[in-house]
Amino acid sequence: MDSSKPAQGAPQQLVQGRLAALRWGRRDAPVWVCLHGWLDNAATFSRLAPLLCEQLDVQLVAVELSGHGHSRWREAGRYLLWDYLEDVVAALDDLGLERAVILGHSLGAIVATLLSATLPERVERLLLIDGLVSQTTPSDHVVTQLREALLTKRRDASSRRPYRSFEQAVDARVLGAVTPVDADTIAPVVARNLREEAAGLVLRSDVALHRPSPLRFTHEQNLAVLRALRCPVSVLAARHGILGEQAREAASVVPSLNWIALGGGHHLHLEKAQVAAVAAAIIGEVSE
Repeated sequence: MDSSKPAQGAPQQLVQGRLAALRWGRRDAPVWVCLHGWLDNAATFSRLAPLLCEQLDVQLVAVELSGHGHSRWREAGRYLLWDYLEDVVAALDDLGLERAVILGHSLGAIVATLLSATLPERVERLLLIDGLVSQTTPSDHVVTQLREALLTKRRDASSRRPYRSFEQAVDARVLGAVTPVDADTIAPVVARNLREEAAGLVLRSDVALHRPSPLRFTHEQNLAVLRALRCPVSVLAARHGILGEQAREAASVVPSLNWIALGGGHHLHLEKAQVAAVAAAIIGEVSE
């Protein structure tokens, strides 16, 4: 199989249309649930999913969290980290899954970790791509964090600037990326996130996703989450990703965690040069 080409999954609606998803693999194969990163969508797995489905004979359902991709926006424009847990639980219920293997990238990895700590009976295994626990705010900075969130919300622009072309939208995502990414890597994600209107191409994702969180966990709270993990955990860390030494040290409190260092950047599972290595690492983890 050519891992350089993204494979569009079959569209699926979950939770009475509130959440959208893409599905790869045989319909009667065991289901894994996939969770994307911040501002991304289900297409982030479009290069990795076909490899895993072919070699492991599994079915991957990539759920789009509220406000992302084709899923509905939250009416109040609130996207707190723990709110996403409701999305995942609702998706698991809709898919008829009592327990599931969860494959998460970045934000999706963080949400998966939090879910596994709080509802361990729902998670069989965690496969985490360049993500583990959330950003932290020290206790003495909590007021500053809350103030910034409130002021940003008041400044929030309601307009959505249209793009003249797909290429312009891709260029904007590359230039505005929090972590470095090239146009070819991120193009599948951008393509799924665009909707054509009279004025041009506009983003489907909610502009409120850009607002800073009013509250974050402290480092000690993150450690408490990690200590509560009971299932096998595999972390695939990119050489040029977001997981630094502090995350590696925090991971040491998890009794059944395997840390796998790989090349590439934060979106290594979408990089043509890295996706095969990511697939091989995951296959090795679940085949032991």
